[in-house]
This record gives sequence, structure tokens and C-alpha cells, in this order.
Amino acid sequence: MTMKLRFGTALVASAAAMLVLVACGNESGAGGAPTVNPSESGSSVPTPGGAAPTGTPGGTAVEQATADLVKKLGVQAAGVKVVSAEEITWSDGSLGCPEEGMRYTQALINGMRIILEADGKKYEYHSGGSRAPFLCENPQAR
Repeated sequence: MTMKLRFGTALVASAAAMLVLVACGNESGAGGAPTVNPSESGSSVPTPGGAAPTGTPGGTAVEQATADLVKKLGVQAAGVKVVSAEEITWSDGSLGCPEEGMRYTQALINGMRIILEADGKKYEYHSGGSRAPFLCENPQAR
């Protein structure tokens, strides 16, 4: 009986410790700066045009971001220019686009930063983990 009690206590303590670790978050939403993955040459070079698939249906991350912007603005796809698309490691779950009052996981997350241009204005899209590209209206300072 004592062995079962010790095992049960250890299990409860482990579960509590895991909950504390998972619940840790950044109250202000302001994490560290994102890390851009260097290319093979050792430098970070934005790549206009295509990008790696995100794992979600609907094409590449760039295609998804472009389709979203076309829908939001009501413009033709030909009117949207890809300024840059780069792989990036975000410093937390905000994916470089923190919202006030939100808490985010404190883990490095691989994703993309895509900058599109339409009608002379630039739009920044972020993606990461399993999240499809989304318009980030207030990107975190780099």
C-alpha cells in the first residue's frame, strides 16, 4: 500500500510540475526578437516567389498569404507582388505578432515571414507551427 501511495504522490507532483511549465507565459506578449534561419552560405536572404509548403491544404505559404490578401482587399492576384518570403524561427507562440493581454508558449517555433505589396502598401504575413499564414497588422519590432 505504501508503494502505491508513493507512486501516486510522485505522479501528482509530476503532473503539477508539467502544468506549471505549460502555464508559464509572457503576460505582455513581448518576447525576444525572432531568429532568421541562415541559408547554406551563412547569411539570411529573403526569397521572393515560392516558399516551402506549410503542411496545410491550399498550396505554399506564399500562395495562401497572397490568396488571403486578394480576398481581404478585393484586388486581382496579379496586383499583389511578393516582396520577400523567408524562413524564420519565432521566439514564442505569438509568431512575432503579439496581442496585448495574451499569453504565449515560450518555445522556438519554425515558420515564415512573408511581405506582400498591393497598391503601393506592404502587408506582413506570419506563419508557424501548424498555423497558416495570417496578416500581422502590428509586427513585433525586429
